Amino acid sequence: MTAPATAPVAPKNRFPGWWVVGSVFLLFVTNAGLAFYGLAVYLDALTDEQGFSTTSVSLATSMFFVISGITGRLIAPLIETRDIRWVIGVGGIISSASLLALGSIDTIPKLYGVYAVFAVGFALCGLVPGTTLITRWFHTRRSVALSVASTGLSVGGLTLTKVASSLIDTRGLSDASPILAAIFLVLVALTLPTMWPTPASRGTVPDGVVHDAESDTAADLTASVDYDTAIRTRFFLFVLIGFVLAMGSQVGGLSQLAKLGTERIDRPTGALALSALAGTSVIARLIGGVMLEKMAIMKFTAVLAIVQGLALVSLAFADTSTTLVLSAVLFGATIGNLLMLQPLIVAAAFGVQNYPRIFAFMQLIVTAGVAGGPFLLGALHDAASYRTAYLVGACVSAAGGIAFAMTGTWRPTPATVTA
Repeated sequence: MTAPATAPVAPKNRFPGWWVVGSVFLLFVTNAGLAFYGLAVYLDALTDEQGFSTTSVSLATSMFFVISGITGRLIAPLIETRDIRWVIGVGGIISSASLLALGSIDTIPKLYGVYAVFAVGFALCGLVPGTTLITRWFHTRRSVALSVASTGLSVGGLTLTKVASSLIDTRGLSDASPILAAIFLVLVALTLPTMWPTPASRGTVPDGVVHDAESDTAADLTASVDYDTAIRTRFFLFVLIGFVLAMGSQVGGLSQLAKLGTERIDRPTGALALSALAGTSVIARLIGGVMLEKMAIMKFTAVLAIVQGLALVSLAFADTSTTLVLSAVLFGATIGNLLMLQPLIVAAAFGVQNYPRIFAFMQLIVTAGVAGGPFLLGALHDAASYRTAYLVGACVSAAGGIAFAMTGTWRPTPATVTA
């Protein structure tokens, strides 16, 4: 999906790729704030206002991630051949309608039905299309561009999730949902005008710079591994296992955090812990994006998974406002970077041409871990306690770190991955 080296190049200070980064940033703010992070707030509200069990809503959350993963894989071929803005626009409409329906949920079938539709919208305007755009527009500065764009995920948790929590606290879920639906639709619409599908569509090339065709660096950046070869490599397998475990424990811990705070202290403390987590992840992701230009990416990823496990252990024993918020800060430092690393690793190892299908396939399987996380921790809470739940999550995250460490020496060229 890259433009030929002979394409006209826009001057560096007018390179439109940074407008694309801004659009993806706002898209991620919206999708994460009112969906990914918002699910923790909706779980708390639905169990409190409608009397659903934690296990029931956790299962709906798990189903949400499974369906979103399947949808992401199904739309990948479409993203490779069509204007990505149509996909994102439809996703915004579906997600907005789902948020509107959220306030009328009063039975278990309605709960699962709304979450299933919401999951489709979430995928259509989520990570697969957003990260695809960044990988097309940036090669040499991809880690920085993706760190800036994906910071929107954390900003969304810091801002829109807090807005959602406040609206639900003051108005109740039924009155808050139409407002949340309108916010989602308007913000997604604002992203579309500058979400150009490829550099070639604006008469430029990735990064706005034509690389020397004879350069090894340029060859590495533009080479791509075909889909069938990529998904059969040992490297892909261990990266996949690592992210299934690390992201499963991460989303499981995140989805229960608001309720953990409510149970141990009060609801405002639970909301504060989410905000502290999101705020920390903003800073940590920006730092990580710059550091990755000079660091071994797989070692960095392995360490983060281990540290995430330590954060979950800390949350398991946190029983005051101070310890809960500080534990959430440590958790946020890992969340910010782990979520960014998955698309970076896929793009750098396997190239841009088949990125949507390779990433979407990995994301589909990773969602099995993501989906199992909320249900596992929710069920362990109902059967034992949040202490037990978070300690199990910590062990799962540490196992993910071991898998990352087993991928071997990292070099960002497809040839080293398939060897």
